[in-house]
Amino acid sequence: MAYQSIEVRKLTPSIGAEIFGVDLGKPLGNQQFQEVHDALMENLVIFFRDQKMSIDQHKEFGRRFGPLHVHPNAPITFPEHPEILVIKADENSKHVAGEEWHSDVSCDLEPPMGSILYLTEVPPEGGGDTLFANMYRAYDTLSEPIKEMLKGLTALHDSSKAHYYRVKATDRDDIKFPNAEHPIVRTHPVTGRQGLYVNRGFTLRIPQLKRHESDALLEMLYRHIETPEFQCRFKWQPNSVAFWDNRCVQHHAMFDYFPHRRHGHRVTVCGDRPFLRTN
Repeated sequence: MAYQSIEVRKLTPSIGAEIFGVDLGKPLGNQQFQEVHDALMENLVIFFRDQKMSIDQHKEFGRRFGPLHVHPNAPITFPEHPEILVIKADENSKHVAGEEWHSDVSCDLEPPMGSILYLTEVPPEGGGDTLFANMYRAYDTLSEPIKEMLKGLTALHDSSKAHYYRVKATDRDDIKFPNAEHPIVRTHPVTGRQGLYVNRGFTLRIPQLKRHESDALLEMLYRHIETPEFQCRFKWQPNSVAFWDNRCVQHHAMFDYFPHRRHGHRVTVCGDRPFLRTN
């Protein structure tokens, strides 16, 4: 794909690209917005270095792609900015968000379209990389009999599985732990491509199967999804941004930097209900 207002450097042939020539602290012109959007569709996750964004600028960038999502049970650090999800770890952290492969908030009836993470502080000695996996490739490389079987199946996703440590720790009346049933194979609403849509973080079971059948099939799919050849790995620097498409990407945050600090903000763009188009 030819770009005129941005430079795109691929990380791997199938997933991930760094974008140059964009200042995310300023409003994007129509052409540059369209090219950033096209780069995301082509590469599934895109990265920006050396950015400076205020919270309002971060939200404004996200809103170019759609309304902003408010996480159903994450702590609200800034009451005036409920759309901002703070991502932080330090010497007191026992776990961090995203340690399991997952697609963000897949337990929602209408899961997020995309997530935009801006890290301002990273571990001084390295670590804290994020891995991203291509769910188109995960689906495409399955055998034809497995593909045919999956097209008739759905999976239950539940927030209490991913956020079990928050279920008993909260006293907030507004906190929610949503659950939803989605097709195991979903059609991307823009590209029309098929991708796998189950993940270790949120998926509970396949209701059409017996428990042991569901467990076995999901474990096979999880291990397949985690194939290294489907992945790219992003090494964070201060003031870097990652923007990934939750409809066709899963990610995994490495927690290999304890007791060092890693800090930033995320905004999440609303999406629509997953569907499978079979014709």
